[in-house]
Amino acid sequence: MRVVSLVPSLTEAVAHSAPGLLVGATDWCSHPAELDAAGLVRVGGTKNPDVPGIVRLAPDLVIANEEENRAPDLAALRAAGLDVLVTEIRDLPSALHELDRVLVHGCGLARPEWLDAAAAAWESPPEPLGVRAVVPIWRRPWMVLGRATFAGDLLARLGVVNVYAGHAERYPRIPLDRLRASGAELAVLPDEPYRFTAEDGPEAFPGLPAALVDGRRLTWYGPSLVTAPRVLLEQLRSAVR
Repeated sequence: MRVVSLVPSLTEAVAHSAPGLLVGATDWCSHPAELDAAGLVRVGGTKNPDVPGIVRLAPDLVIANEEENRAPDLAALRAAGLDVLVTEIRDLPSALHELDRVLVHGCGLARPEWLDAAAAAWESPPEPLGVRAVVPIWRRPWMVLGRATFAGDLLARLGVVNVYAGHAERYPRIPLDRLRASGAELAVLPDEPYRFTAEDGPEAFPGLPAALVDGRRLTWYGPSLVTAPRVLLEQLRSAVR
């Protein structure tokens, strides 16, 4: 089996389960740390993959995501005769389902133990927080989590009430003055896709606690889900003590 992954979190999921399958991954695929030692080919970005290069790799399967990858690129891969499996993920249950579809049905693997461990970790997460929050994912312009997002669902399961969860858009642009006036009790600042840090982000919300959280554990659907409830809740609680 030869697999090309166009999604960093799916790359990690496959590499963690059966590293020998991957022959290509995007420039943004950073986990696991030993990925490059496996000798796979980098095939460009998630939004601008090298379609001819992927075709030359002759993979049995290309795995993608409808949100992270562009439909024209996926159509071009299919037109070249490649099998493309496209995931659609909006919450934790759909993530667990799609990971099973990719690994078991797409790659022909036995269901990995870490996937069951991830499901178990979220069945009974630690005591929820109970706080209203804004969750920026970008600045210049400011963008936040809105409705029906995977990261928003994880936060909700940890007791974080996203004040923009009912917004018509999934990633709305909201001016900073409106974010400050939203009634939030906490600003949740992940380190991806925008890399918020102690020096870049909290200062925009004076008087409001800011939780700097692990973006991979918040936004990636893969092995990081096993430890995500504990790590994220620790990071959130440290900001509101």
